[in-house]
Amino acid sequence: MRVFVTGASGHIGSALVPELLENGHEVIGLARSDRSAAILKAAGAEACRGDLDDLDGLREAAAAADGVVHLAFKHEAMQSGDYLSAIADDLKAIQAMGEALEGSGKPFVGTGGTLMLALSGIKGRAGTEQDVLTGGPRVDAEVAIVGFAERGIRSSLVRLSPLVHSSLDHHGFAHILIGIAREKAVSGYVGDGANRWPAVHTLDAARLYRLALESAPAGSLLHGVADQGVPFREIADVIGSRLGLPVKSVDPQDAGEHFGFLGNFVALDNLTSNARTRQLLGWEPTHEGLIDDLTHGHYFDNVTA
Repeated sequence: MRVFVTGASGHIGSALVPELLENGHEVIGLARSDRSAAILKAAGAEACRGDLDDLDGLREAAAAADGVVHLAFKHEAMQSGDYLSAIADDLKAIQAMGEALEGSGKPFVGTGGTLMLALSGIKGRAGTEQDVLTGGPRVDAEVAIVGFAERGIRSSLVRLSPLVHSSLDHHGFAHILIGIAREKAVSGYVGDGANRWPAVHTLDAARLYRLALESAPAGSLLHGVADQGVPFREIADVIGSRLGLPVKSVDPQDAGEHFGFLGNFVALDNLTSNARTRQLLGWEPTHEGLIDDLTHGHYFDNVTA
């Protein structure tokens, strides 16, 4: 099928585009710049110039495609503190593409985050694909995408782990945590660091998006999770060891000052199951886990502060 992919030249997009092409699909990628367009063309995809603010362009591209995968998000705005604006613009883009696909039966695969499960108050157990969230920042987009199923769209949503890792990752949360450790001269965790974060390798995530596009039932919630819960203290230990820095606890009251925009998330316990996703799509993560990947040089040769 001809697949319109937003965020096609980004972290996950750079793995998804070849994954789709190698499995017989054509790709039209949204490109914000000449550089992004050139990257897509070099990979064998078509480039559609535009951005998430070009709602008419998104509608047109979605309508002309056989399916849509939405990966793009205004990460720069989020990291600069304009999180609510980035969320609002993402929802507008999703709604525009949904309008174009309504009644078509075509697939739309969107992106959410497992951290929203922890923020919803799930405690004492793993979050599952059966956990339905009802609303709030970023969750409104999840609700809208799942709701597309009632509008004649074969929609699915991938809740991604906060740590999507590989040598293709140049700006993700792993790099940000490493950059914070270098800036503060300490690799930190909150409290006793026993809270857990899930993780998934970029290539495993890309395969999940392809499988969702090809066969996920309408209204599916999917979990892009391989490591279901890595203790945050263990992550901090690896970062500290690689950088030769002390590893220390940060008081919960100081988390915002120490971790910046991540301060609201670093203490969350986000143990997350992937059982339903594996059963539904036959998806099995095959690449190395987070801790093994963090031991490689690529995460410490290219640090994002």
